[in-house]
Amino acid sequence: MRAAASAPLLQQLQSLLASITPAITATRRFSDASRHAASSASSIPQDGLTLQHFIQRSAVGDVPNAQPAASTTASAAATATSSEPELGKQAPSVFLETYGCQMNTNDSEVVLAVLQQAGFQQTSDAALASVVLLNTCAIRENAEAKIWSRLGFYRNVKLAARRSQRQPPVVGVLGCMAERLKLRLLESDRLVDIVAGPDSYRDLPRLIDIVQGSSSSSSSSDTSSTTIDSTGAVQRKGGRSAAINVQLSADETYADIVPVRQPDAISAYVSIMRGCNNMCSFCIVPYTRGRERSRPLDSIVNEARLLLLLLRLLFFGCRAVRMLSDQGVKEVMLLGQNVNSYADFSSGSSSSGSSSGGTQQTLTQAQAAAQAAEAAEDPFSGVYARGFRSVYKPRRGGAASFAELLDEVAAVEPEMRIRFTSPHPKDFSDDVLGVIASRPNVCKQLHMPAQSGSSAVLQAMQRGYTRESYDELVQHVRDIIPDVALSTDMIVGFCGESEGDHAASLDLMRSVAFDQAFIKDPRRAQLPGAYEIITDDVPEAVKQRRLKELIDVYRQQLYLRNASELGRTHLVLVEGPSRRSELALTGRTDTSKRVVFQDEPVPAGLLGSMLISGGNGSSTGSGRQGSAPMVRLQPGDYVAVEVTGTGGTLQARPLARTTLSEFAVWQASAQREVMPAAVAAAAEAQAEAQRVGL
Repeated sequence: MRAAASAPLLQQLQSLLASITPAITATRRFSDASRHAASSASSIPQDGLTLQHFIQRSAVGDVPNAQPAASTTASAAATATSSEPELGKQAPSVFLETYGCQMNTNDSEVVLAVLQQAGFQQTSDAALASVVLLNTCAIRENAEAKIWSRLGFYRNVKLAARRSQRQPPVVGVLGCMAERLKLRLLESDRLVDIVAGPDSYRDLPRLIDIVQGSSSSSSSSDTSSTTIDSTGAVQRKGGRSAAINVQLSADETYADIVPVRQPDAISAYVSIMRGCNNMCSFCIVPYTRGRERSRPLDSIVNEARLLLLLLRLLFFGCRAVRMLSDQGVKEVMLLGQNVNSYADFSSGSSSSGSSSGGTQQTLTQAQAAAQAAEAAEDPFSGVYARGFRSVYKPRRGGAASFAELLDEVAAVEPEMRIRFTSPHPKDFSDDVLGVIASRPNVCKQLHMPAQSGSSAVLQAMQRGYTRESYDELVQHVRDIIPDVALSTDMIVGFCGESEGDHAASLDLMRSVAFDQAFIKDPRRAQLPGAYEIITDDVPEAVKQRRLKELIDVYRQQLYLRNASELGRTHLVLVEGPSRRSELALTGRTDTSKRVVFQDEPVPAGLLGSMLISGGNGSSTGSGRQGSAPMVRLQPGDYVAVEVTGTGGTLQARPLARTTLSEFAVWQASAQREVMPAAVAAAAEAQAEAQRVGL
């Protein structure tokens, strides 16, 4: 029976692989050709590439201490060597630690895919690994401090290996910290052997070969200073070779690499674009991640389909309790440094229309002419949200837009939730908001980083909008998506921030009442170029006082918003047991609110087990009516819950196991009803919260 049931899926998988293989091959050939051309045209400067090298690449002769590669062509150096283990020889192993954002998590999955293809096996024991890699973050100073501490630990691991007469592991630093510090990592008491930026992960097998002595490039241990040749081999005085590749790319997206993911994961990350063009004055991302470039739309949609089919096949072998259509990944997070500025020019699609639920919005000729005239005067009109600008002129004509991508990915599987991060407020155009509102499986939670409530500070940050424009966008979003949950980033004590500026930020927190906020002070890593001249002139004591005030206001507003959730019904994706009790389960709502509920049997269906008697997503049904069989909830299940307690985390009682589609039908029916009791209860809870001064 299992074989018969899985045959259609195998046919789908074979068909999908056949359809995407030509695209993957073409993408790989294009990427190889681009890297070959770049490698032939230039070499890597000793301190890595800067923003100027995006425009004009340096010649080998401009590199300090550069040495020509011995009998190694640039094209050969760009090709990863095969690391197939010899017969009877143990395969090399890699241990990988990941720090920072979701993009780093996805990048680590790409790194593992590259190394597995080169013959490496992943290990969970760093002491026995032949290669140890740390994928790093450089956004804040304490993020880098953690890495330096770990490097000190791995120095001791190396010493212990030498004392045991074993080959010490190759230690590499990847990601944003590698891109920022470059050779300084290699010169730091020999803690690091490999430095690889975010765009050089395909080159890792070759870099490892250089350090382990199997590369064909020349090596010398009697150099008087640290030198680097055009292949990235670094000769250090009195020690083994190191290797570096921190060259940023204008086209690398790793579109043809299928990341290595955990087989039992219910959520998955899919990278859709890399880099950032915004150049905010407090941010190092454009310098460590490079310019924006987007993956081809088809490659993203195909990865989502392949991910769904592969995980369904894996789960089928170990979970036969349920129908196969209920198995597999239930949530996909689309990733990018400026994710909603996605623009794919490879498909030849036009983004002049707006996609909403798969329907193209049509314009009259007069409207189109008016928009064209307005766009001619203002290059941001019709591309960005109203009142938003950027330091660069957006180029979106003829490209597949983020709205189109979001719509197509949502159509892959109606039972799979779609989220995305991290966006910029400017790119929440009407077509994007239309897709979010119309697709039940696109989550109604938007991250809208404000950074400050003061127009003066926003200008100093080079954010491209005013406080008034941000407020207008918030209201516009809530008009289109009434139940949306909003989150934000805020920086406290930014350079030059006055007490009036701080008061404006407090006012923003009160007026918007965010559902989640990430609040920080601007103690950041050293920034490159012109932004080093910004003076941090706000005293530390003032920063800490303002930070506490902003957090207090945020928590007050969060309490009020969560109080209104009492009695409401939400769809929750079960993640697993609660950390505080083995008798409870936890998960997140569509709006990304954390919910804890009892682990107890529930009806197997929603519509047959509940009485629809309330509006606004509330229910007075017992949750146990009807003839649906009782089941126990498992990670990856959708469950309808009724909120019974509020606070930072919502408490709820489970009503029934359900599906995303079934819940959408129930919710639409419930919204046509009126339930004064639930509305009155929510109003009473809010009034009580205000009475006690919260």
